[in-house]
Amino acid sequence: MITNNSNPGNPGSPGLLLQQNIEDFFDHLAKTRDYWIEKNSYYYADIKSFLRFIIPKNSAVLEIGCGTGDILSAVEPMSGRGVGIDISQEMVQRAQEKYPRLSFQQLRAENIDMLETHEAFDFIIISDTLGHLEDIQKVLQKIKVISNKETRIIFTFHNFLWQPLLKVAEWFHAKMPQERLNWLNHSDLLSLLHIEGYDVIKSGQRFLCPKKIPLLAPLCNKYLVHLPFFNSFGIYNYIVTKVSDACPEDISRTRYSVSVVVPARNEKGNIENAVKRIPKMGKHTEIIFVEGNSTDDTYEEIKRVCDKYATEYDLKYFKQEGKGKGDAVRKGFAHASGDILMILDADLTMPPEELPKFYNAIASGKGEFINGSRLVYPMEKEAMRSLNILGNKFFSMAFTWLLSQRLKDTLCGTKVILKSHYEKLIHNRSYFGDFDPFGDFDLIFGAAKLNLKIVEIPIRYRARTYGDTNISRFYHGLLLLRMVIFAMNKIKFV
Repeated sequence: MITNNSNPGNPGSPGLLLQQNIEDFFDHLAKTRDYWIEKNSYYYADIKSFLRFIIPKNSAVLEIGCGTGDILSAVEPMSGRGVGIDISQEMVQRAQEKYPRLSFQQLRAENIDMLETHEAFDFIIISDTLGHLEDIQKVLQKIKVISNKETRIIFTFHNFLWQPLLKVAEWFHAKMPQERLNWLNHSDLLSLLHIEGYDVIKSGQRFLCPKKIPLLAPLCNKYLVHLPFFNSFGIYNYIVTKVSDACPEDISRTRYSVSVVVPARNEKGNIENAVKRIPKMGKHTEIIFVEGNSTDDTYEEIKRVCDKYATEYDLKYFKQEGKGKGDAVRKGFAHASGDILMILDADLTMPPEELPKFYNAIASGKGEFINGSRLVYPMEKEAMRSLNILGNKFFSMAFTWLLSQRLKDTLCGTKVILKSHYEKLIHNRSYFGDFDPFGDFDLIFGAAKLNLKIVEIPIRYRARTYGDTNISRFYHGLLLLRMVIFAMNKIKFV
């Protein structure tokens, strides 16, 4: 049975274009998929063996990203309850021809709720597929429609320590080619599972030696990979999880009010779009613009837009007396009335439509300081320059070490905190002093000092559609380095 329920969506949306590229790529790859599986049969045999160990025969099994159906067939699902979905019509057709007793459907993972059956599965397999998903968090939400408390969801995905070698293998045609993957690692997925209300049952790494070398391969793959130190270098990670019994299906949408602070300097062309695109969240949402001495009539545009939409939105605006984004954020927070305080950069490189994810994370208590991360999903061309990406990754490692809490993207402009916690942060601000023109580290250090639980949410970082960045890579990079050194003495070496 082959059906096509792909959602046409908005033809102009960047997300749809990304998915169309992936669909075209896998349609083309379908012709040689079996060749690559045979060429790397030792690797795929290990995955199949691992899944057969976990999944009893005759279980109801769904595979998301099924390709040509080999893995689904290998676990021998129950007759009529072995279902595979894939974004590629060519993959689905070939899978159905190879395994007629199974059922395959062309469907985006993000539209899993459109499956022909909503009956819960015993097991859901997502193997080597996470890196190609448009919105992993949305998939985790939709999976709950076809799950119950007994359903086990199994993820396998590459260990990114191996990524350089895997890329070399592609160049030498020793491995199946891949489209650019999401920058998702083991910790990123554990964080998303926590946010979305999943209990992790077990996780780990497998497969150290990719080639079937006598004596060495069995030693590495059967024994060494399960020992301390060596287990960090397995080629692929696995996680087995289930929907938490204690997690309510619906987070209260009216528990908190929200204030979205939008610092704006030379962002005239983005102001009206910011108002129109910020969703209404909680029991009330207010939008606060703080204009920072622009040269392009941004302040006049803010006044015009606030007057135009005064009956539809709760809008406030202020002119900044000081300098820097940090000063603007503090001014906005000082005038905020919401229970939850959010920062949204006026350049709109972080899509405002993703703000409800931050609301849900903090409203559900999954985190107490919510930080956006631009370094998981692929970025639009020109969204961030290579040097900026390297700088972000360096500071990510430095601050993870400093704070003893994981931070992948310290410089993402979107940060969310409860007002009650922010007021405590203000009282502790004297410990660090007024050292941060950006505002990011004032909040990060303050949250760490209060021992707040820091959680990151991946976002799709978009390219600017108006204006130029206000960041100087080298000057501000040196300032950030000084902050790291400063923080060592204030946080780590105490």
